[in-house]
Amino acid sequence: MAAERLQKVLSQAGFGSRRSCEEFINTQRVTVNGKPAELGMKADPEKDQIKVDGKLIPRKKPGNIYIAFNKTAGIRSDTDPKDPRPAVRDLVPVQGHLYPVGRLDIDAEGLILLTDDGDLANRLTHPRFGHDKEYQVLVEGRPDEKQLGAWRRGVVLEEGVRTLPAKVYVQKQKENMTWLKIIMREGRKRQIKEVGKTIGLPVKRIIRTRLSSLELGSLKPGEWRYLTADEINQLSGSLNSEKLKPKFNK
Repeated sequence: MAAERLQKVLSQAGFGSRRSCEEFINTQRVTVNGKPAELGMKADPEKDQIKVDGKLIPRKKPGNIYIAFNKTAGIRSDTDPKDPRPAVRDLVPVQGHLYPVGRLDIDAEGLILLTDDGDLANRLTHPRFGHDKEYQVLVEGRPDEKQLGAWRRGVVLEEGVRTLPAKVYVQKQKENMTWLKIIMREGRKRQIKEVGKTIGLPVKRIIRTRLSSLELGSLKPGEWRYLTADEINQLSGSLNSEKLKPKFNK
């Protein structure tokens, strides 16, 4: 196997998208042949000794793993080993370097995909692919057309960044609370809460119900399940069909 960029090697070994693997390199969590790795360097996993957090990365992998998890509030979706709070990865007793795709803020709920398929993770998280993310959002107040229109067109946040257009639908209202369905193609940190705050609709609850073609369905809070082969192929699109055979399935 020829040497390739290190972030690609890490991604293919199941450490997440290439962008997240770049963060591993930049924060000095990666070494190659005993030396700290640098962004832009290349390595051959068949010849070089590549470690993440002091542990060798796997040189050969069996079939990939794909898991849907219904995250509850108070659970982290990141993989920071220095954060003592419970994480999604801690609650799925499956071996392997499973990476959470479609991270959620700690107080948000709903669908997260866990996989060791770095190519799929990259396709689902990179902005240029523009995959839909669907949420049920509870806001305080009864939104008027001006507020809904602003959310749909895009809102300039405090840091000066304008959000992309989104689809926003009123689903249910009771007293001074409203459930919205929001479909968006980006996922900045705390974006939904920041948009709600900016237009005068404080957000009280966020539940993600869909990530691209994968739906939360009847999965209960805190539960997880393996994806079916059909679900994997729908998510992965043009990726090699042989690679998409799941290692496990229920």
